[in-house]
Amino acid sequence: MDRQAMEACVNILPMRVKPASEVVHEPPAPELGNEFDLFVQAQLARTTGGVSPIALALAFQDWWMHLASAPGKCAELGAQWLAAFSPFAPPVEADPDDRRFVQPPWRQWPFDLYVQGFLRCQRFWRDATTGVRGVSPHHADVVRFTARQLLDMWSPSNFVATNPEVQRAALASGGRSLADGALNWRKDLCRHLAPPWMAVPEPPGPQYRPGVDVAVTPGDVVYRNELIELIQYAPQTATVYREPVLVVPSWIMKYYILDLSPRNSMVRYLVGQGHTVFMISWRNPGPDDRALGMHDYLRQGLFAALDEVRRRCAGAPAHGVGYCLGGTLLAIGAAAMANGDHGRKEDLASLTLLAAQTDFSEPGELGLFIDDSELAFLDALMWDQGYLDDEQMAASFQLLHARDLVWSRMMREYLLGTRTAPNDLMAWNADSTRLPFRMHSEYLHQLFLRNDLAEGRYHVDGRPVVLDDVTVPVYALATERDHVSPWRSVYKIHLLCDAPIDFVLASGGHNAGIVSEPGHPRRAYRVQPPLRGADGYRAPDAWREQADLVEGSWWPHWQRWLAARSSGALVAPPVAREPLEPAPGRYVLEK
Repeated sequence: MDRQAMEACVNILPMRVKPASEVVHEPPAPELGNEFDLFVQAQLARTTGGVSPIALALAFQDWWMHLASAPGKCAELGAQWLAAFSPFAPPVEADPDDRRFVQPPWRQWPFDLYVQGFLRCQRFWRDATTGVRGVSPHHADVVRFTARQLLDMWSPSNFVATNPEVQRAALASGGRSLADGALNWRKDLCRHLAPPWMAVPEPPGPQYRPGVDVAVTPGDVVYRNELIELIQYAPQTATVYREPVLVVPSWIMKYYILDLSPRNSMVRYLVGQGHTVFMISWRNPGPDDRALGMHDYLRQGLFAALDEVRRRCAGAPAHGVGYCLGGTLLAIGAAAMANGDHGRKEDLASLTLLAAQTDFSEPGELGLFIDDSELAFLDALMWDQGYLDDEQMAASFQLLHARDLVWSRMMREYLLGTRTAPNDLMAWNADSTRLPFRMHSEYLHQLFLRNDLAEGRYHVDGRPVVLDDVTVPVYALATERDHVSPWRSVYKIHLLCDAPIDFVLASGGHNAGIVSEPGHPRRAYRVQPPLRGADGYRAPDAWREQADLVEGSWWPHWQRWLAARSSGALVAPPVAREPLEPAPGRYVLEK
C-alpha cells in the first residue's frame, strides 16, 4: 500500500478524544495494519460491481445443503417439474407488473409456447427457493433474486428469433428497425468504452440543464457552508403563511426533482399556494470529503439550514419536509430536537416524510445487498475511492429492476431500434451525486444493518434519540411501487412515533409518485383519518383495504394539511436579504 493511501486511512480515524457532548458513534473505520486487505477487497469489489462473492456463495450453500437434506421437498419439486411440461398443464399467468408479454402476438403459436415455458421455469425456481426448512430467510431471498436475474437474461423477449414484436417491426420496416438498433448499440458501446479524454456526443434530444430548463423557480441562495446551499424561493402571492417550509432532499441525487419543469415543480406549487419555501442543495462531495459523517449532515445540513430559516422568518417554526434519505435525517433531527437539543424543541411546526424509512427491518430488495459481507466489500471500495460514485449506485438500482431498466430497454433500443424520448425526470435521474465514505458507511451499518434508529441505539451528541419523543404532527407519504422505500416499511413509523400521523399511499414509484402534480393523468392516492385509541393501529394491508381511494394528485391534500397546521396568520413575505447568487446556485451544477 502506498504512502498516500495509508495517510488517507489515518485521516479518517479520530485524532483527539472528544468530550461527552461531542461523542457520536463512529463507523467501522479501517485499522492500521489491514490496508492490504482493504486494497484487495476494493479491487475485487470493482470487478464484481460491489457484490460480495462470499455472501453469494454462502447464500447458495445454505439453500443447496438444506434442500439436499429435504427429500420430501426435492420429490415435490421433481413432480412439479414433470407436471409443468405436461401437455395437460394449465397455463401460467405472468405477474401483474410484468408487461413483457401483454401484446396479442405473444398469445399466438409458437410464441405462446415460449412464454409458457419461461413462466413455468420462473415459477419452478420461485417454489424451489421457498419453504426449504432451515434456510436463512435472507439467504433464501438472495438465491431467489439471483435466480430471477439469471432467468430474465433468457426471456424470449430478449431475442429476435423468439420475439414476435421484433419480427413484425423488422418486416414492416424492411429490416430498418434492426439496423437502427445495431447503430444504437454501437453508439452506446463507443460511449461506454471511450476514454475520459475523448468526448463522445450524447444522443440527440432535448437537454435539461439546471437553471435553464429545470430548477427554474425564481429564488436566491441566501446561505452557504461547506456542505449545503440554502435557497429561498421568491413569493408568488401578496401574503404568505407565517410558518415557512424547509425541504430536506436526499443527497443521493440533486434536489431539483422537487423543482423540475414549471408544470411539475412541487416548489412552484407550494409558493403559488402562499408558502415561503426554503430548499437545501447539497454539495457534491469528492475524495477530500471522505470524513464527512451523518453527524456533519445533521449539524452542517439540517440544523444550520433550520437556524437560517428561523432567523429570516422572525423565529417562526418551520414545516420540515424530508424526501427519502433526507426524510430519515429530518426524522433523526426532529427526535434530537424533541429531546431538548439546544433549545430546539419549538423549531418545527410539523414533519412531512416523503418515501422516507425510519425502520429498516424490512427494506425490500435493497436489503439483499445489506449484510456484513456485502458491507465489508462496499466499505473497502469506498475507502479506496473516498466516496461511492454515481455509476456504482446506478448499477445497484438497475440490478433491482433489471427487467424494466435493462432488458426491456435493450429490447426497445437494440431490437426495435427506438430510443426512449428523454424527459426532465430522466435527466434528473442521470444527474447523480457521490456519497462520502464515512457518511455512507454509518448510514448502512447503523440504520440498514443494525436498525439502530428504530431500536433506540442511534446517538446524537452522545444521547440516544427515539421518534417517540416527537410530538409535532406527522404527514407520512409512501408510494405503492417503491423499490427504494417500500410502503410497508414506511408505514412502520406508526410503531415508532406516538404523534398524530396522517399516512397517505400514493400511486407510482419512488420518484414518479412524488412528482405528482395536479392534472397528471393516472394519479391517485389512498388516505384515511389518523386512528387513535382502541382503533389506533392496523396492519398495513388492512389499512390499505379500508383507506379511501382518491383520484388525482396528493399535493392539494398535503397543502391543505400544511395550511391547517399553520397558525392561520398571513404575513408579508420575508425578503431574501443579502442573497449570495440567484437560484439554483453552484452546488447543484457540480458534476
